[in-house]
Amino acid sequence: MRKNVLSVRRARLWQKVKVAAGALALVLAPLLATAQVAPGPDEVARFGALHAAAHRGDLPRLAAALAGGSTAINSRDAYGRTALHVATFARQRDAIRALVKAGADLSLLENDRYDAVTIAAVADDEETLKVLLALGASAKLVTSRYDGTALIAAAHLGHDGVVRQLIAAGAPLDHVNNLHWTAAIEAVVLGNGGPRHQATLRALVDAGATLALGDRAGKTPLQLARERGYGAMVTILESAPRR
Repeated sequence: MRKNVLSVRRARLWQKVKVAAGALALVLAPLLATAQVAPGPDEVARFGALHAAAHRGDLPRLAAALAGGSTAINSRDAYGRTALHVATFARQRDAIRALVKAGADLSLLENDRYDAVTIAAVADDEETLKVLLALGASAKLVTSRYDGTALIAAAHLGHDGVVRQLIAAGAPLDHVNNLHWTAAIEAVVLGNGGPRHQATLRALVDAGATLALGDRAGKTPLQLARERGYGAMVTILESAPRR
């Protein structure tokens, strides 16, 4: 009888731990996702000619702002954003093309250490991402305050189309951020187990992500998916080649 009581208590305690872990992930997810700061109306109102034209996608004014040469093309606003960052936030793809043609640096990071590729990835903006990658932007940069990558950010959010683009562009599959999470781990622990996170995980598995890498506690994506009751993810991971 005593053993049965203890077993019930342990089961209840374990359930509380799982609920708490899930709640923590839900709290962390929006914090990690919203670390990017797009220009607000007050900031836009204070933009100089270059940033203002990039934000609006006003190509004639952009050309006029660049007419004096490219020395200021990578100038920054108060938040460290270049005109390229601003155009990426605003999805102004023609402005992006014009800026890069004029010599804008695709690898620069703003104050939160995001490059244009990661900005587009977090926004689930596949078209802008396609433009950036075609123009020579790298999918391999270490970005964000979490020492992550655009791929990790996209996997966290379940942006499966973005994930596939980044994989095709050579994004590092097994990069470990300072939370000790890979893209595959983030797809599980910060995802909701739904179709887009499943598709994200499938893309990572098919691309050859190393699934034996664990979090700080040594838990692999498979163990983490089992703990959360993400059956479809468990199936994906159990059927993956061992690596």
